[in-house]
Amino acid sequence: MFLGTHTPRLDEKGRLFLPAKYRERMAGGLVVTRGQERCLFIFPMDEFVKVAEQMHQAPMTSRKARDYSRVFLSGASDEVPDRQGRFTIPAKLREYAGLDREVTVIGAGSRLEVWDTVAWNAYLEETEQSFAETEEEVIPGLF
Repeated sequence: MFLGTHTPRLDEKGRLFLPAKYRERMAGGLVVTRGQERCLFIFPMDEFVKVAEQMHQAPMTSRKARDYSRVFLSGASDEVPDRQGRFTIPAKLREYAGLDREVTVIGAGSRLEVWDTVAWNAYLEETEQSFAETEEEVIPGLF
């Protein structure tokens, strides 16, 4: 499970150093793709396969499912980190997420998310208060 917040930097070649605690899990390969709120999702290869299989179960007659799958899968890039835990984030994905040098990597359970640090801080500021004030059940069965 991926947890926590990390603040690595992209190098001049657009490479990201994975946080050390995640390198072993990602050593066999990963997939980086577009996420919501203009961040990037990074999945270990086996988790990405599960997500892709779920997408294939959606009805082809659903325009929303087709649109989502197209955007999600067309932006996906499979990568293998080097021995130092670095991998390149393709330029189109860096552009999509507005990434420069300062990035924030958050653990989001089965995946990592990569955010431009300014965008992450703005998102967190905007959503923390509503998180603290949540009264109803947002996730069924939780609390």
